[in-house]
Amino acid sequence: MSSGRVVIVGAGPGGMAAALAAHRVGFETTILERYPEIKAAGNILNLWPPPQKVLQLLGVNTNDLGAPVHSVFANHRGRIRADVRLPDEVVREYGGGFIGLLRPGLYQRLLEALPAGVLRVGHNVTGFEDNGRNITVHVQGQPDIETDVLIGADGINSLVRETLWGNEPIREQNLHLVGGYLLLDGTQPAEGVISHDRDTQGSYTAIRHEGRGGYEWWVLRAWPHDKPFTEDLKAYAARYAAPFGDPLVSLIAQTPSEHLQRWLIRDRKPLKQWSLGRATLLGDAAHPTSPYAAYGAGMSIEDGYFLARELAAVDISDTGQVRAALQAYEDRRKPHTAKMSQLAYQNGIMFHRLPRPLQPLRDLIFDHTPFLQKVIGDQMPADIVAQLSEIEDPPAPQ
Repeated sequence: MSSGRVVIVGAGPGGMAAALAAHRVGFETTILERYPEIKAAGNILNLWPPPQKVLQLLGVNTNDLGAPVHSVFANHRGRIRADVRLPDEVVREYGGGFIGLLRPGLYQRLLEALPAGVLRVGHNVTGFEDNGRNITVHVQGQPDIETDVLIGADGINSLVRETLWGNEPIREQNLHLVGGYLLLDGTQPAEGVISHDRDTQGSYTAIRHEGRGGYEWWVLRAWPHDKPFTEDLKAYAARYAAPFGDPLVSLIAQTPSEHLQRWLIRDRKPLKQWSLGRATLLGDAAHPTSPYAAYGAGMSIEDGYFLARELAAVDISDTGQVRAALQAYEDRRKPHTAKMSQLAYQNGIMFHRLPRPLQPLRDLIFDHTPFLQKVIGDQMPADIVAQLSEIEDPPAPQ
């Protein structure tokens, strides 16, 4: 018997994870996706152990999903500034610090795990009303849908977020990233190197995709968000990667042009409140995060898991209990997600938009003190272990 109805707007990793988690604990679950087919937003991706653990609990096949990666932060000459080293037991269980993969590979595994009938593509949500007892969702060209809970998993430009909380401006970071990937035969080192010179990040990590190994790489620099970009992507990346030398330079040279992509880096300030009535937010709709955290998709997957756990513990027909469950979900998630999104934002400023006279002092501190080791190399593993301890297999629905 159904525990109630949950409608999710958006079929990204967070939306699909939320659907799997809600279905698993007994809810009648529907994903409404406006596009006629599911396409990954971007190509390269990393997943830390907590979202891997969630995916496993939700029945997603994570076998050979990505390449295990041990990551370090370094300067462009190779001097190590921070070593992100997780406990040995975590490395053994999850195959490294994180796994490097391609977004389409993750989407395919999530789609394979979804029960038939849950996903409805070509369903563009135009609005909704919360009458207290339930929510009526309006879909362009389709009959209205009634649901007990509405989840906005519809990204940084979320309609659900805007309807609940108004149109808050996007925070343009005036940074952009050019990245790409290539698949190679043979075995590649399970390593990730995040390197910086005075104003550029040039990085690469191992990946796996559909049984093949390879690398993803990216070059990140300041760029005005309103300035047109007309350069050839590979030539641009090669020029600014040159100070980093090989293997980054060689990886860029070998990358097929169809595997290149550029995107502007943007986010929003953390929301003080996500939920209102019977509606709430997750993932980029709640806490859009720049790539500097390597955790945006991962946090959205975790959100879906924790949200379903809170809803499973209440009587979904009781509006007061639903509101309490949604509040408990966001109270659990906001400290972690706000910390990660703000750390990513601050890293972007620190590495790419610091006044020029301060850059030598910054590099002196990073190269000759344990500062970066403490704030990234030690703190990130501590946060990962803390998140892992919160993820437990909930009891099956009665």
